[in-house]
Amino acid sequence: VTARVVVAGEALVDLVEGDRRTYVAHAGGSPANVAVGLARLGTPVALLARLSRDAFGTLLREHLTAAGVDLSTAVEAAEPTTLAVASLTPEGVAAYGFWLQGTADWQWTDDELPEQLPPGVRALHTGSMALEVEPGASRLVALLERSRGRVLLSYDPNVRLARQGDRAAGLAAVERVVGLADVVKVSAEDLEWLLPGMAPAQVLTRWRALGPALVVVTDGPHGALADGPGGVQHVPSPRVDVVDTVGAGDSFTAALLSSLDDRDLLNRAALERAPAQAVTEVLERAARAASLTCTRPGADPPTRDELA
Repeated sequence: VTARVVVAGEALVDLVEGDRRTYVAHAGGSPANVAVGLARLGTPVALLARLSRDAFGTLLREHLTAAGVDLSTAVEAAEPTTLAVASLTPEGVAAYGFWLQGTADWQWTDDELPEQLPPGVRALHTGSMALEVEPGASRLVALLERSRGRVLLSYDPNVRLARQGDRAAGLAAVERVVGLADVVKVSAEDLEWLLPGMAPAQVLTRWRALGPALVVVTDGPHGALADGPGGVQHVPSPRVDVVDTVGAGDSFTAALLSSLDDRDLLNRAALERAPAQAVTEVLERAARAASLTCTRPGADPPTRDELA
């Protein structure tokens, strides 16, 4: 593995509603989208995922390989691919229903996950449903615990399923991982469910106190608010004509990590010493990547050239 970033989590297929009740299959899953985003931005990345042998698994493999994602860490799984059935609201926002009983993504066994990440890996990113569905969730959290202090840990809660369950339990699970992470990116939409009524600035204070060096709250057209080296700062979102918002948050995360890598900040000690201006530039680039993704359908993160 020559990757500098390893992304761990689900690679699933989004069945997106088209005209006259037809559905079109798109490669998706927040962690897989982040891996594609990193690869397109030129950051060497490997995906730690369980990919099915079925037709949808083949679609996912082809999509990831075409983007330049290293799949040498991926497991070939006998179980079927997870499906997310998405319907778009008139505003272009996706509402999802999930088919995930017994599917490939969550069936991690202890021997499928590395004791330690390969040398040369600087960061491990995870989040979304991979940390919500057992038995895989506990095993991925154990990987984070083993990797803490060895590599930079990045986390995007992206709570999809918790919303169907108990809020207190969902929040406790999320904050346990926030406490392990060095970088956390969370959407205002997820925070509304996790910590209703709490202002983003208050969440930044609460979560920074749990341990991360950088916490970022993204809020669509309202930009991003961050607390990290150099204090609290806000970056606006570039104005664009929105086609849909699918994958925008994942593009933000990918550009955030790629930009930290470009500045040699994929390292806890280096990140803590980063000047405020460097953090601002990283956040602005991430906001630009998210905005570009909103101008085209589906999770289609920009390349390095497009971002430049």
